Amino acid sequence: MRRLAAVGALTVSATQAFGQSNEADHVAVLEIGGAADWGLNGGPASLGGTLAVEVTPIERWLELEAGVTALGTNGRRQVSTDLIFKKPFAFSPTVEFMAGAGPQLSWTLSGPRHTRSLAAEVALDFMFWVTKHVGWYVEPAYDFSGFRATSDRSLGMTAGLIIGVP
Repeated sequence: MRRLAAVGALTVSATQAFGQSNEADHVAVLEIGGAADWGLNGGPASLGGTLAVEVTPIERWLELEAGVTALGTNGRRQVSTDLIFKKPFAFSPTVEFMAGAGPQLSWTLSGPRHTRSLAAEVALDFMFWVTKHVGWYVEPAYDFSGFRATSDRSLGMTAGLIIGVP
């Protein structure tokens, strides 16, 4: 959690350094939700939760999302962090879409070996604002680690509540 707080503080500082206007809707957006992951190389689905913070350093051009996800199933536990660089598209004042990619670092916390892996993540983010500061989101993602025939590939889905920080 300290890492997430540090990443969030750095991201907010970067937002102010890039000169985001004071007229922006939110300084940051918090994402709190459930997560699921399906390995494409076999194995059961993993379920858990996610927490992320999103900022806009360059209005209408770049959004940064830093998050942490905890997943588990059948005695297997995994924690991952990611930093996704997204291009935003506003369909209306209440509907947004973003496409992005970035690195993901995962730690497997169970089994005989505690392993770490670096992966690349591609994500689509759909946000629906119910009020000016509260809404919900759905974010499908594709992750791949290792760039060889035995690499791990998975499909993920997160969904939940978004809270705009004024």
